Amino acid sequence: QVQLVESGGALVQAGGSLRLSCAASGVIFEINTMGWYRQAPGKQRELVATIENDGNTNYVDSVKGRFTISRDNGNYLQMNSLKPEDTAIYYCNLKQKSNIRSYDYWGQGTQVTVSS
Repeated sequence: QVQLVESGGALVQAGGSLRLSCAASGVIFEINTMGWYRQAPGKQRELVATIENDGNTNYVDSVKGRFTISRDNGNYLQMNSLKPEDTAIYYCNLKQKSNIRSYDYWGQGTQVTVSS
């Protein structure tokens, strides 16, 4: 079992910055993918960014050049030049596989609100 705990969400003005953190504990395999997803009111949850255990990253087009994902034991999302449309609950995610099955873990989310 894996536990993910997010922190760092806040109210910030447009153009500001925030750094989200995700602390991971439990049984974490060597090969895994960590990431951040977000869900705005009335919208589907969407991928924001992912990072593989080898450091490869992937971003949704709307955050490229503004957000940076990094990792050590958990992972971090540095968010710069924030826009009101970035307002959402941000969820940390971990995906990993054994020989038998796949695992998909989620944190409880942290609220990011960007005022115009």
